[in-house]
Parts: sequence; structure tokens; C-alpha cells
Amino acid sequence: MDSSFYHVLAFVIPCLVLFLSRKSRAKRRLSLPPGPPGWPLVGNLFQPFSSGKSFFEYIDHLCGRYGPIFTLRMGARTLIIVSDAKLCHEAFIEKSALFASRPRENPTRNIFSCNKFTVNSAVYGPVWRSLRRNMVQNMLSSSKLKEFRTLRKHAMDRLIDRLKAEADANDGVVSVLKNARFAVFCILLAMCFGVEMDEETVVKTDEVMKSILITLLPRIHDFLPILSPFFYKQRRRALQVRKEQIEHMVPLIENRRAALLNPGSDRSAMPFSYLDTLFDLKVEGRKSPPSNSELVTLCSEFLNAGTDTTATAIEWGVAQLIENPEIQTKLFDEIQSTVGDRKVEEADLEKLTYLQAFVKELLRKHPPTYFSLAHAAIEEEAKLGGYDIPTDANLETFIPRISDDPRIWNEPDKFDPDRFYLGREEADITGVKAVKMIPFGVGRRICPALGMAMVHVPLMFAKMVQEFEWSAYPVNTKVDFSGKFEFTIVMKNTLKATIKPRVSG
Repeated sequence: MDSSFYHVLAFVIPCLVLFLSRKSRAKRRLSLPPGPPGWPLVGNLFQPFSSGKSFFEYIDHLCGRYGPIFTLRMGARTLIIVSDAKLCHEAFIEKSALFASRPRENPTRNIFSCNKFTVNSAVYGPVWRSLRRNMVQNMLSSSKLKEFRTLRKHAMDRLIDRLKAEADANDGVVSVLKNARFAVFCILLAMCFGVEMDEETVVKTDEVMKSILITLLPRIHDFLPILSPFFYKQRRRALQVRKEQIEHMVPLIENRRAALLNPGSDRSAMPFSYLDTLFDLKVEGRKSPPSNSELVTLCSEFLNAGTDTTATAIEWGVAQLIENPEIQTKLFDEIQSTVGDRKVEEADLEKLTYLQAFVKELLRKHPPTYFSLAHAAIEEEAKLGGYDIPTDANLETFIPRISDDPRIWNEPDKFDPDRFYLGREEADITGVKAVKMIPFGVGRRICPALGMAMVHVPLMFAKMVQEFEWSAYPVNTKVDFSGKFEFTIVMKNTLKATIKPRVSG
């Protein structure tokens, strides 16, 4: 190992001892949930990597050992992991205001969030209320979403054409995630900036968004801030990515501003966009509307939050259709009996009850991420399950232990849309009555784009199943349902599928 590493440790260890000992003295009076003993100085930070398990396997193992709520000390951060439906209901429904804030962010995230000026990252308070109210009421309400039906139709036609072209060029083989991601990103770009963009702009903007996500992946100095001076190259890279993001997106913002000031000047411009709601947005406690850098941040949040989550759901869903051809047949038969030989439309979705059950089971079995966005308590005296929850702790929800809980679900390991279609089991995905599955989070900080996702996902499946029969590639192979973390939980082996056009009539 490089000798400079030991020089760093020689400087860092005494500082860490002083810092962590002060922190531990301050917390001795708290009754935290149990957890694994930590190592000196760094707590449990390196134990997941030394366990021989993936991080999610390690968390699952600790759930079995310590129960539905436990503590991990990850360097300077305290993580409290919740994996029980009743505790989630207590925290995010019964005590929703108490645990409605967000923990502090690392400095890199602050660069991109403009110091937590986004719906997802803002602390519980006036800024969050203003941003969320604007997004939900002026963009994501059911009435506003309907205004983008034509846009979604164009994107679905574009998706089918891309799949056909790729299949024709590759003996019927297509990449699922790549095409799904492109389709949903086209929709969100147009919704955000008010214009359907050419492929070159779509691809370039997507590259910018991906570079941001890569930059935001956790680093060791996020958990040991005292090491930050030794990671100046990473900070410099983050600032460069932020500069590239602003340089790419500000012209898109200014183009929209010009189109609004000169109606009719851009014939491709749509009458409404998310950006329109932000230009003169009044935020509680602020005198001026968002700056250009803040507009970049808010637009990026809108794009990132809905792209990978939807595309990931499509990939897992197609994998299940391939592995369970009887389910695919049921979906196709329902579409045929409901709409006949015409093209399925968005207005048909509410009549496709087996499709809705399929999507619900998909979100139960394959939530886009295994952890909801971290919550934080807003009061020092916060308690959960009888334990103290410090205001500086990350309150994390480990979703698989809930959606696969045999006390809640019958045969939870089985992918079975009939559990919902036949009414044998039920679950409100908002979790208001009871928490059973929480793919969009729950409570006051539930994902504001839930309604949009529940249009995009079933619409894409309806189109893809009506147009094509999906089967394994290579032929007669079993699908590998192993997953990995890549912003969302994606398939470990990126799914390729063989498609065959349906014969109409």
C-alpha cells in the first residue's frame, strides 16, 4: 500500500479519536436501537466490505440478527435502519411531521442541490413546502398530466419504432433497459423544457445526467469528513461536472424563456412545461425567484427522479414476462379483449385490470431501490419503537424486508399478479391505511411523481406487449434475477430479449 496512506492515517487518527469521543460522550444518554459492535474510530463503516457479502446482503443479515430496527455507526454518520411495516407506519404516517426532514448532505451533493434547494433534499420547512406544492399542483396533478397525453403517444410510437429497427438489425434481439430509458427520458425532457428534442440533444442531456449520478456515488470522505482535504481531486471533478451541467442546461432554459416572451416564435414549443412554473416561483422566506443555477438543479431533479426508476421497472417487468409466459399471454389477451385490433391508448389503462395488478406486483417484488430516501427527525426528543432517534441520524427504510415479509404476504417470493387481480391480497401503495409495500416512499415525503409513474409504467407495458411477443435471449435460457446497485437496483446482467411482432387480426 502507498506509504502516503499511512501518513494520512497518522494525521487523521488523533483527530478522529478526539472528534468521535466527543460525539460518543454526547450520545451516551441516548437509548439508540441495538446494532453490531463497531471498530475503533470508524464504527461499522468497513464491516459490510469485510463480511464477504454485498451491502444489501449485509443489511439483510443484520435485520435477521438485530430485529426490525438497528443502528449502524458509519464513521461520523449514524444510520438507523428500519425494516418493519408497523414501525414505518409509526414513523412516516403516525409521526409524519416528526420524521419529515432530511439529514445533512455531504459537500458534493450540496454542490448539485444548491444547498438542498430541491423537493427531495430540502429540509422540512417553507422551502420544501413551496417547491413540492408547485411541482404537485402545477405539474403532476392528474389534470396537468393529461395535458401531456399527445407527448406520451409520440414517445411510445418512437419506442416501438426503435425496438423494431433494433430487432431488424440484430436478428430480433433488443436491449430492454436502454430503449426504455430513452423513451421515458424523451417524455421528461419535453415535459420539463416544453419542446420535443432531437436525438442528439436527448443523448447529450442524458450523458450529463449520468455524469452527475456517478459523481454523487458515496465516497469514504462522505462518512469521514476529516479526510476531505485529501480528496480535493474529487471535489475539483464535482465542480467541473457541475460547470458542464450548467453550461449545457442554461441554453435550454433560456430558449424556453425566449419562447414564452415571444409566443409563436418557436413552432415546436409546447404550451406548458415544468420550467414555466419555476421562472417566477415564489418561495416562502425568499424575495427573489430561483436563479439560473437553481433552475438547473430543479430541472435536473425532475429528469433524474423519473428516468432510472421507470426504466428499471420496465427491465424487471420484461424479465418476468419472459420467465412467466402465461402472465404475458394473460396481458396480451386482456389488451385484445379490451381494445380489439386498434392501438392501445392511454385512456384504456384503467380498464386493463390485470395489467394494473401486474404493475403492482412488479413494484412489490422489484422496488426501484432497496432504501427509501433517508429521513431525519426535526426534534431532539424523537422516539421510534421506544428508541431515541437523534436529529443528526439518517433514518433509513430497508424495503425488501417489508415487501417480502411472510407475515404480510402469502408466498412473498413468488411473482404473482393474481394476488391483486383476484383480490386475494391488497395493498395501498401510499401506505396510509397500513404499510405493506412502499416503492415510492410513504408519508409526507412520498414521491410526488407517484401518479406520473403509474401512468408511464403500465402504458409502456401495454404498448410493448401489444406490439411484440417477448422471449429469452439466448433462446431457451433462464433469466438471471440477480440485481446490483447502479443508482437504482438494476439487473446484474443487463437484459437482452428476443422480440417477435404480433400478427394483427
